[in-house]
Amino acid sequence: MADPRTTAVQVKAPIGQFGGGFMISREAKAVCEEYGLGAREFYFRGRCGVLGECDADVVESVAVFFPSAHVEESWNGGRKLAAERAVELYAEVCQAWGRRKLGHYDGCARLAELLEKAVRRASPVGAPLFAGWRAVPLPDDPAARAVQLMHVVRELRGGLHANAVIAAGLHPLEATLATGHDATPFGHAAGELIAKFFTWPEPYATPGPDVVARRAAVEETTDDLMTPVFSVLDDSESDELIELLRFGHAR
Repeated sequence: MADPRTTAVQVKAPIGQFGGGFMISREAKAVCEEYGLGAREFYFRGRCGVLGECDADVVESVAVFFPSAHVEESWNGGRKLAAERAVELYAEVCQAWGRRKLGHYDGCARLAELLEKAVRRASPVGAPLFAGWRAVPLPDDPAARAVQLMHVVRELRGGLHANAVIAAGLHPLEATLATGHDATPFGHAAGELIAKFFTWPEPYATPGPDVVARRAAVEETTDDLMTPVFSVLDDSESDELIELLRFGHAR
C-alpha cells in the first residue's frame, strides 16, 4: 500500500511527461503556425496567460528556470495573442494531445477522477500557475480531462519545486545542471540538455559536490511538499493511481 509520500515520488515522472508533453507537440506547432507565433511565444502566453495581461517580470516570477531576457522577449513577442485567448488555445492543445495519446486507454476516466480529487483539495499557496490552471474549465471526455489534470498537478509540483530551489540558495541554472530526471516532456534528460532547452548560454560549469548535494536535498523537499496533495487519497486509491499512470505511461 502506497503512503502519500511514496505516491508523490511514484507519480512525478509520468505526470511530468504526460502533463508537459503537449507543450512540444505537433498540435502546439500547428497553433503557432496558424497564429504566426514563435514556439516560445505560444509557450509563455499559453502557459502563463492564466496570470492575465501582466508585465513580463510577473511572468519571470513564476518562470523561475528560464533566463529573464528570454522570458521577457517571448512574453512580449506573443502579445499579438491576448492572454485569455492564449490560455484557451493552450488548453485545447493539451486536450487534443491527450485524446491522441490516451484516447484508447480505458483507465482515463478513473485516472481523472483520482487526480481531480487531489487537485481540488490542494493548497495553491506558492504555486500561482497551479491556481490559475486549476480554474480553467475541464473537458468532459476522459482522455483530455486526465491529461489536463496532469498538467495542473505538474504546475503544482513545478511551483513548489521552484520555491525549494530558491530556499536552498541555488541559482536556477545550478539546480538544472546538477541533476537529470525523468519528469520532462522528453522523458529522461540530463541537466545540460534541460539547460539548453531553457536557453541558458553555454558553456556550462560542472556543478560541484555541494551544489549536487543541495539539489538532491531540494528534490527530497519537493517530494515532502507534494505529500499532502496525495493525502486525500486512501491507500488503495494511491495504489490505483500509481498503477493507472504506470500503464498509461507505457502506452
